[in-house]
Amino acid sequence: MSHSQTSTSQDASLHGWRRRLAPVRARIPGLLICITIALATTFIADHYGGPTLLYALLFGMSLHFLTEQGPCLVGVEFAARTILRIGVALLGVRITLEQVAELGIGPVLTVVIGVVSTIVVGAALARMMGLSRDLGLLTGGSVAICGASAALALSAAMPRNEVAERNTILTVVGVTTLSTAAMVIYPLIVGALGLSHSDAGIFLGGTIHDVAQVVGAGYMISDETGDISTFVKLLRVAMLVPAVMVFMMLFRRARDKGEGQGKVPMFPAFLVAFVVLVLINSLGVIPAGVREGMTDLSRWCLVTAIAALGIKTSFQKLAVVGWKPVILMLAETLFLLGVVLVCLYTGLAEW
Repeated sequence: MSHSQTSTSQDASLHGWRRRLAPVRARIPGLLICITIALATTFIADHYGGPTLLYALLFGMSLHFLTEQGPCLVGVEFAARTILRIGVALLGVRITLEQVAELGIGPVLTVVIGVVSTIVVGAALARMMGLSRDLGLLTGGSVAICGASAALALSAAMPRNEVAERNTILTVVGVTTLSTAAMVIYPLIVGALGLSHSDAGIFLGGTIHDVAQVVGAGYMISDETGDISTFVKLLRVAMLVPAVMVFMMLFRRARDKGEGQGKVPMFPAFLVAFVVLVLINSLGVIPAGVREGMTDLSRWCLVTAIAALGIKTSFQKLAVVGWKPVILMLAETLFLLGVVLVCLYTGLAEW
């Protein structure tokens, strides 16, 4: 082979590699922006307090102008979809089947009743208020299960379009704000009602939206309350699997018709990974250090994804919707509060 032929072959090979790496290189600018926001907001939350996801969302929304510039858009889209699903899948390392079994049938029934009824009531209230059923299902699911994380996971199983992304942002802002308020107010309710440490744990774990706020409120009362509230909360997180599967069935028609910018997968990989990680974690084969690292990675992925969703959304789009979604989420929160209290006072939660 002559020198010219060798040079031509090398040039063709180099061109092929560049062509394969082009999609990766296109994602780097936008992805770096999202990671930078995640780093900044995590630092602020760790040192000064406050909800990291809400900070990331607001920081991202302040950079909405980046979506009007080509170089960042591809990376932002990648973070809002792929990184999001990775983060949701990794949530599985926080749950074991043994934790669920230790709670007993009472808390399990309380959680199931609370989750199912809140989602149904959310969809009904949304229709009564003139809002879409999709928004009611999304807000109901996020309030009932695990706040912002559930909002991101459930939205991943819904058709992708501009309205869906706006609904996701509204839900994340609403449940994060309500969860932060609940972390302060609900321990006061526990004291006013004179609940025992065990009942207080079931109450806090069954009503507060986000895991971090449940942990903060529970251990604010006692170690026993903190442990029980965390277990009950993780049971609610476990309800994410059947909830996502039901959402896939509900939106199957939209998937078949190809409505929106994307289709809903029949059985998404992130859900399979979530279930597999729960089962593996239940076997106790994941070392504590690895499990902790995967939990941290999940948190970083979710913060990066919410930063991307913030970048894609403007305050003007949110203002168009008005106060109805806020009232809807507040009503769902109060409904869930009532359901858990009824289960406690009727003795169902203590079976």
